[in-house]
Amino acid sequence: MSSNDYGDGWEPRTRLGRKVQDGDVTSMKEALESGLPLKEAEIVDQLLPGLDDEVLDINMVQRMTDSGRRVKFRCVVAIGNRDGYLGYAEARDDQVGSAIQKAIDVAKLNIVEVDRGSGSWEDRAGGVNSLTRKATGKAGSVTVEIIPAPQGLGLAAAPTVRNILELAGVQDAWTKSTGNTRTTVNLAKATYNALRNASQSRTPQRARRKQRETEVTE
Repeated sequence: MSSNDYGDGWEPRTRLGRKVQDGDVTSMKEALESGLPLKEAEIVDQLLPGLDDEVLDINMVQRMTDSGRRVKFRCVVAIGNRDGYLGYAEARDDQVGSAIQKAIDVAKLNIVEVDRGSGSWEDRAGGVNSLTRKATGKAGSVTVEIIPAPQGLGLAAAPTVRNILELAGVQDAWTKSTGNTRTTVNLAKATYNALRNASQSRTPQRARRKQRETEVTE
């Protein structure tokens, strides 16, 4: 895909963005494994068009300032293609719509490839209906464990956890949550962190080393 294929006037500002526009990187998998930092939402727009988004929580936040009381809205959003890619973010703004859009844009920069597989001993190898292994994530007081389940079980999960797993393309899983799970933001973040931790555990060492180097130089 060449730069002529993009009609939206996007001008990449990063090395990874230029590689995408020049056609050197043509998939989200290649982008994530390149080791180059993902700093432009447009990269995700080009490589993963048509992402679904889910607003998980909207909260009004009040703060006293010298000029009086200021009200902002905090939005928690997850995005995914329902086929192995997931992003998550929180954002604040004076307007609900603007806060949601901000969160969606940041979630694109937090996109990860979910380590899907058939990790249950009851399943045949080679499937992508669940995870390859147990994944654990934390946020605040909340801990979420996602455990591979056999095909056909479905998602044994609370609604917030279920929404995120569905966006990631996980069809079968057992889950276990501890802590103050009534706090939607921490429950959502812990679920995302669990899937991100599982993803990072299989990232090639060469890519992780390259990412650390580029974060310093770019």
